[in-house]
Amino acid sequence: MEKRIKITVKGFVQGVGFRYFAYKKAKEYGITGYVKNLFNGDVEAEAQGKSGLIIDFLRELQIGPSGSFVKSVKSEDIQLQINETDFVIK
Repeated sequence: MEKRIKITVKGFVQGVGFRYFAYKKAKEYGITGYVKNLFNGDVEAEAQGKSGLIIDFLRELQIGPSGSFVKSVKSEDIQLQINETDFVIK
């Protein structure tokens, strides 16, 4: 089953390649959506794909790239986006 979630990652997650890490993992799992830095130092993402793959993707974000320190990852279910075909860094 397809699902879409909105994700907020808190910690030391900017300036350490976190967005590119999320992009690479999304591509590996066949997930669409986006990732972007927020002004408050957090990283926001939306991810859409098969439920099991979304869970795997979330686990990867909890680890993050080397050099990052992930304090928390929060997610909430949101409405599916129709015709989305890619995962992008904003």
